[in-house]
Amino acid sequence: MMRSKIRLLSCIMLLSSGFVLSACNKKVAKNTPPPAPPLPPAAPTATIAASPDVIPQGQSTMLTWQTQNASEITITGLGTVPASGSRTITPGASTTYTLEAKGPGGSHEASARVTVNPVAAAVAPPAPSMEDLFSRNVKDLFFDFNKADIRANEAGTAQADAQFLSQHPNVNVLVEGHCDDRGSEEYNLALGVSRAEALKQALAKDGVNTAQVTTISYGKERPFCNQDNEQCWQENRRDHFVYKP
Repeated sequence: MMRSKIRLLSCIMLLSSGFVLSACNKKVAKNTPPPAPPLPPAAPTATIAASPDVIPQGQSTMLTWQTQNASEITITGLGTVPASGSRTITPGASTTYTLEAKGPGGSHEASARVTVNPVAAAVAPPAPSMEDLFSRNVKDLFFDFNKADIRANEAGTAQADAQFLSQHPNVNVLVEGHCDDRGSEEYNLALGVSRAEALKQALAKDGVNTAQVTTISYGKERPFCNQDNEQCWQENRRDHFVYKP
């Protein structure tokens, strides 16, 4: 009886040991984490600038841009452009250039403003009147004391006067003969006539129609200078031109 119990107990212990060993040898299932979701595509970035951004009308400026993560890049007025670059532009008026960059990650816009300052139209100065042209081109002649012949150093002036008058046949002139205040009134009036006539003949010799030229003598009646010295006397010994419209 005792042996039977011992055998039974031994069998129970063997069965328990086998169950434990079987449990130890059984593999435990691993907990594998799920794969991470894929990252979204990067969003495009873009910059654009004009240098200089203020220009006078008719001048040029440099437009420069850069983008990243974009597959389609356009600029208003320029169309499709590469991912980065620069271009010389000459806008006729103030313009905003907008860059649009598109890619798998979305789109992005950037803009640059070019201000064009209009250039004021050049205003042509008014054409000079014939009287202005006359005063600029026709010069008085000066004489030596008590002389009526044209001095050698005044011949070029007389020729230049004749050239202008012959080129403008509609211009009429009065040649006034003047003298300094030395000598009698009668003598100086006669000397003034001789000086005015000498110039008229010189003009005619160089092609001026004598009908354009009249003469008068004022002698010493209308001086240009009133001091009693040689410089002042020289100022008064002259043939003076007067424009006659």
